[in-house]
Amino acid sequence: MAKNDVKLLGVWASPFVMRARISLSIKSVNYEFLEETVGSKSELLLQSNPVHKKVPVLIHGDKPICESLVIVQYIDEVWTSGPSILSTDHYDRAIQRFWAAYLDDKWFPAMRRIRGAQGEERQELVDQVVEGLALLEEAFGKYSKGKAFFGGDQIGFIDIAFGSLLGWLRVTEKLGEVKLLDEAKTPGLVKWAESFCADAAVKSVMPETEKLIEFSKLLMAKMKGAPPPKN
Repeated sequence: MAKNDVKLLGVWASPFVMRARISLSIKSVNYEFLEETVGSKSELLLQSNPVHKKVPVLIHGDKPICESLVIVQYIDEVWTSGPSILSTDHYDRAIQRFWAAYLDDKWFPAMRRIRGAQGEERQELVDQVVEGLALLEEAFGKYSKGKAFFGGDQIGFIDIAFGSLLGWLRVTEKLGEVKLLDEAKTPGLVKWAESFCADAAVKSVMPETEKLIEFSKLLMAKMKGAPPPKN
């Protein structure tokens, strides 16, 4: 398939865009990455995702597919020649979707709120995120069966859903001055995170923490209408 037949609209810092990029890499799909400008929306984005008006959007031929987890499943189903991302077992697929939904609906939103929270609310959020990591540690031990990833020997659906959030977890830890992923409490996840970030499908798209921190500061300044922070 020609490279221009597959396009991905996205922003380099988005963990949700990263999910699509990792999946395309796993399947060895050539694609054109169309970087959106933060703070504005291209006409192609508005036409391709008129409902949510956000990235990522995968355009396959002239057909747009929206929402990161939907895109990952689409990639897995369309490009069957590469390694499978979701399990072929129906129950296992349901479990994988459950954890991905938990990450997006509960765990990540709580983590994002830590930096802006104070006092009792902040502690409640930290506790919620740490409790979630303990649950994920247990799930990792159960589903990895002693292998490197939730998916076993290779990156799977839960790995992509969770691993894409690692960059922003590190930003939260550094700027929020809080330890979330603790080797003493979640040794399996710490080792898993190292394996995930070192994987060939991930290395080229996982942003450096310092670059994400700078991006975060610029984004917050833009939202508040303040001048960007100086280096």
